[in-house]
This record gives sequence, C-alpha cells and structure tokens, in this order.
Amino acid sequence: MFDAVQLFEAIGGMTDMRPVVVDPKISFAQLIAEMTGAKHPESREIARDQFLAKLQRKKRHLSEKALQDFETKAGMSPAAFVAHLKKLPITQVADWFTAHPDMDELLDRKGGKPRPPVLISHHEDELVGVVRGYGDAKKPEDYLQQFRDFITSQANVIPALTTVLTRPRELTRKQLRELKLVLDTAGYTEANLDTAWRETTNHDIAASIVGYIRQAAIGDPLKPFGERVDNALHNLFASRPWTGPQRDWLKKIAAQTKTNVVVDRAAIDDPDQLFRVQGGGFKRLDKLFNGQLQHVLDDFNDALWDVPKTA
Repeated sequence: MFDAVQLFEAIGGMTDMRPVVVDPKISFAQLIAEMTGAKHPESREIARDQFLAKLQRKKRHLSEKALQDFETKAGMSPAAFVAHLKKLPITQVADWFTAHPDMDELLDRKGGKPRPPVLISHHEDELVGVVRGYGDAKKPEDYLQQFRDFITSQANVIPALTTVLTRPRELTRKQLRELKLVLDTAGYTEANLDTAWRETTNHDIAASIVGYIRQAAIGDPLKPFGERVDNALHNLFASRPWTGPQRDWLKKIAAQTKTNVVVDRAAIDDPDQLFRVQGGGFKRLDKLFNGQLQHVLDDFNDALWDVPKTA
C-alpha cells in the first residue's frame, strides 16, 4: 500500500494535494529518505510537511535526555528546528540532513517499534534468578572489555575522544554532550558502566564518563569524580594566594563541575547558570581573576585529570 508521498511519485507529481494527516506508522527515517531522495520537489515538500507534523507531536513527549540529545545533534531546540526547516529551501534540506546524520535513529529511537505483548499467567510467581543485561555482553566484565575495545578503536576517529585522552582541559560542554550521545548510541552509558564496574570489582566508583574513558584507553586510575574535584580544588588553593571572593568563586566552579563535569566559558556565560546570574558571565569573572580566569580553569582541569603542567 502506498503512503501519500509514494502515491505522489507513482502518478508523476500531477497533483497539488498535500496530506493533512500523517500516517503514524511512517517513520522519521522514511520521511528523511523522501526529503533527501525523492525525484520531484513537490514530493519532498510533502515529506517535509509530514516530517514537521510528526515532529510537532513528538516534541511534546520528549524526555529530558531525549530533548538534550536532540539539541546536541541538531544544534537547536525542536521548536527552533521546526521553524528552521520550514524556512529552508527544499533544495537545501538534503544538505542539512547529510550534514546531520543519524537524526532518524535519534527520533525513531523510542517509536516505530511494537510494544512487547503483555503475558498473563495464572501460575504462582516464583523467583528463579536475577540477571542484568548489558546489550550483547552477558557479564559485566564482558561489557567493560567491549567498552575498552570501542574506546581504543575510536580514539583517533571521534574528535571529542581525542580531546578527552590528550587534552582534557580543552573539552567543552558541547563536546561532552556529543560524546555522551555517541556512547549512548553505541550502548555505553555512565549508569551501566557504574553498575558493571561495581559488579565486577565490588567497588562503587561513580568515576564520570570521562574517568571511565581515560581508564579504558590510557590506564588512568579510576577515582570517584567528586574526590577528583575536591583534590583539584585543594591543589588550586595551594598553588597561589587568592582573595576571599576568588576562593568563593573557585568553590562554586568546583561544585558546578561535580554536577556537569565540564565548566567552560560557555557554561559561565550561560544565562541559566549561577555564574551568569551572580557573577555577570565570563568577562566580569575574568576581571575578578585579574584577566587570568582561563588560565585558572586550565590549571583546575589539569589537576582534575592529573595532567602534568608541561603537557
């Protein structure tokens, strides 16, 4: 059975009719394929209309993580993307999706799959065992080994991974979000790594995704991330004399690092962060640190990941 776009192609584009209702069974991947590969501009317009209508419904139900993943991949919010795609000439739509691959996988991630059937049994329940799944890996140690293999094989392929391993002080908040999205897609989440490490070693580490990456690739000691932050702050305090206001702001930077892993210039300028609200953003804080704020952040991040100052 043809959908609206396929029917349009079949009759050679001889109608101006546009579908009002989107077939709920059609996936984002199909619509993107039509927008990028259909022969007639009119059929690509129809696919775009369907895509936008489907996205308008989808964006109302995105989880916080799914929303963050979308903004990381698209570089804008769903609402801004809808407006952008509406204004974009249809001849440029294919270029946009080519430059932003895997959008279909992201949008179809929780849709397009039938719900598992609900099985009802009248037999008495009995616990026969508890097993945690790790994707293709059956045991936590296998999952950790697969993670190591993935990191080492991609270390020179994914730019953000290269930064984490060689220049962690340069890692930006945006790069971290992109890296987490890549790892999530590959099946490696921080929560699963925490659990696999605990079940393998009987130690609860909570090392942060950056800590797990560096341990897997270059053998960095795996430490609780909060402990790393506290040690880095202690070393920074001991490195030079600070004024009272400077020490207060260093404590705030450390606290925010525990939450977000990366505090860069964009984070300090973010209007939703306390730095902007209380400190006036990077330029104002930079004056408080006598024009040395970036050097201070670099020293803090070097201490955070035990990178020698000569590196």
